[in-house]
Amino acid sequence: MRYEVTEADTATALGSGDVPVLGTPRVIAWMEAATVRAAAPLLAAGQTTVGVAIRVEHLRATPVGGTVDVTAEAPDGASGRRLTFAVRAVDGAGTVVAAGEIDRAIVDRARFADAAGRLPRT
Repeated sequence: MRYEVTEADTATALGSGDVPVLGTPRVIAWMEAATVRAAAPLLAAGQTTVGVAIRVEHLRATPVGGTVDVTAEAPDGASGRRLTFAVRAVDGAGTVVAAGEIDRAIVDRARFADAAGRLPRT
């Protein structure tokens, strides 16, 4: 998926730094969204995935107005309940902006939502 970096996506706006370039939290959120899309064909009815681990390096700054293409590659022959996706963000010049892996666990959607509803509120 392609994104254009806006002021709302900057490290300054997200509180993760004080420069007006693509913030790491935003690029990770975009990568997680890509893993959700990539996981969908691997799931049975009633299943969803939840994020459990992120190992991403943010390698290069992207200015406001720049574009970033984000991809997530599903694991080959996925088995078990944990999926590890290779993720990449590439800018309009073809330079890798961020790369790494994101793990997601397959869960029963209703059971997970039910359990989450019973969590104590703080």
